[in-house]
Amino acid sequence: MISLMVTDSWTHARELVGRFLSRTGSDGATLTDLDAARARLLAARAAAGTHTTDDDLASQWHTYLQGVLQPGSVTAEPLRDLLASLQQLAHAPDTRQITVHNDISGGVQHGPVIQSGRITGLTLHVHEPVDAAQD
Repeated sequence: MISLMVTDSWTHARELVGRFLSRTGSDGATLTDLDAARARLLAARAAAGTHTTDDDLASQWHTYLQGVLQPGSVTAEPLRDLLASLQQLAHAPDTRQITVHNDISGGVQHGPVIQSGRITGLTLHVHEPVDAAQD
């Protein structure tokens, strides 16, 4: 759950966790706490560039969730479903960091170079160099 906080999948993960926690009788403050934890995590990563806060948050939420999941408060099946969904989000292709490197070859390019699958509605204004022989 903590690793998903710093990905684009967080909104979906937050919804899943929220639905699960509503079954346990947790109040709405839990989602506010999750949002605050995410903000702290993002700020810590931006400031220090480290992942030490991840372990701290994981420990805090582990303790919190143990308290929420008292025996009999929820069956094992919804918890398994939540964990499977979170793992699927964590391993989804859009949550991995991918680096793209493009090389352009075949001469000198005097205009925009665009690499894309499909572009529609794009207008490029190209100014032709003035040829000295035409003067």
